[in-house]
Amino acid sequence: MMDIILSTAKEDDRIRAAVLEGSRTNPNAPADLFQDYDVLYIVTETESFQADRSWIDRFGARLYMQYPEDGPYPADRHRCYGWLMQFSDGNRLDLHVATLDYALENDLQDSLIRVLLDKDGLLPPRAPSDDSAHWVQKPSQALFSAECNEFWWCLNNLCKGLWRGEVPYAQWVLGSLLRPQLLKLLSWKAAAPHGFRVSVGKCGKYLHRFLPREDWEAFLSTYCGGDVEEMWAAGERMCDLFLRIQRETALALGYSFDASEARNSRAFFDRVRRLPRDAKEIF
Repeated sequence: MMDIILSTAKEDDRIRAAVLEGSRTNPNAPADLFQDYDVLYIVTETESFQADRSWIDRFGARLYMQYPEDGPYPADRHRCYGWLMQFSDGNRLDLHVATLDYALENDLQDSLIRVLLDKDGLLPPRAPSDDSAHWVQKPSQALFSAECNEFWWCLNNLCKGLWRGEVPYAQWVLGSLLRPQLLKLLSWKAAAPHGFRVSVGKCGKYLHRFLPREDWEAFLSTYCGGDVEEMWAAGERMCDLFLRIQRETALALGYSFDASEARNSRAFFDRVRRLPRDAKEIF
């Protein structure tokens, strides 16, 4: 695949440079058979590549694919256009063509870039590829407090969803409102001993490398199925874990935290969990 990627760039006069992006340029990413080839061709124009779509046939037999810039969402397709391809041999190629000005404004800002070809010396000098652009950022006291407040405030949405038996809504609260805050806290705890010079990966997929096993297993226990009681139990485990990590992270960073907010939110959770379905009042 790399031979085809490079030979295509060398032979096509419209392509002036080629760069590899993503996990294949990251020395800290595990190498396996599912790693994509994320490739950007820097081109003189994009229109001719879009007009004759058969040019991508050279990369192999495709099982299925996607044209992301053809979707219903805003796209600057005159400066950047892409083909996401899953091939029958198992390889996946996420290929984009972009003008130099677009690449300099967007893709080339990332630290996970390896220059494969630069015919005209267009690209500025680069440091060796690393994941520094994706390191966990140390929060300020204000951000730490705000993210903790977001978790404890949104917990009441889980309570009312579960009491009503609204499983889809409650699952959304768990996954989209509460878990992202827990992930941030776990990421801060994981990164603090390393001077915030680590990446935990998309959706925290590398967190297990940096957390004690107890924390990682407690985090996994917050996932659940669609049974309401199972979801109540997962919410309880999430609260317990969040409060513990909140305390530990505040101590590690020298920050304060609002213990009464956590205590009162959790008390509300416990109250609603015990509340009969025919209740007319919460308290």
